[in-house]
Amino acid sequence: MSIWTRIAEAVSSLTSGEGLSAVFEKLRTPPERSAAFAIAVIALGAKMAKADGQVTRDEVTAFREVFAISAADEKNAARIFNMARTDIAGFEEYARRIRAMYDDNTTGAPLCDLMEGLFHIALADGQYHPSEDQFLARVAEIFGLEHRAFQRLRAQFVPDAQRDPYDVLGVDPNTPLPEIRKAWRDLVRETHPDRMIARGVPEEAVKLAEKRMIAINAAWDKIEQDAA
Repeated sequence: MSIWTRIAEAVSSLTSGEGLSAVFEKLRTPPERSAAFAIAVIALGAKMAKADGQVTRDEVTAFREVFAISAADEKNAARIFNMARTDIAGFEEYARRIRAMYDDNTTGAPLCDLMEGLFHIALADGQYHPSEDQFLARVAEIFGLEHRAFQRLRAQFVPDAQRDPYDVLGVDPNTPLPEIRKAWRDLVRETHPDRMIARGVPEEAVKLAEKRMIAINAAWDKIEQDAA
């Protein structure tokens, strides 16, 4: 059963009067959580598109920055997007429900994965609007992510962001080089597709790792060169 079939079944199981945010309570455990991850990215992406007023005619194109979506599955992805966009629940309600879904994970890694998906969508049109920055900062706050974690994500994705390599690796500039190397290796390990799938990122979305890996390797190379 494909993830999009599981998503369609989850949405169809909502009772009359239930909003899309209710689906996160129904999909709290693996393997269903991978479907919830996809719904979360699409749903919050829809809220973000509504917030910046830049809803395009083919919103699904933006989600291809995150997911492998076949032509046959576009209808289900678009359905989720439209449900979220028209749902009376605000994005903060969605974010709280999503955080609760991962309350058994103390590392925050799945929520960082999800934030990366939202950054992909925000940058899909080649621009990063101030309203998108405010939206993502607020979502990160609700998720309980530290400011440094948000700055690290922003440095990976936003073209005009100050690309401080220490921010990308989440370390202080005064940190000894061996500890920075360890932080870099830890990030590389956490970015491996198998690790991402194990924590609930669907296989269809593991290309999230590509941009992250490029950013963290470039950051380590810059720090190592400067230290030589």
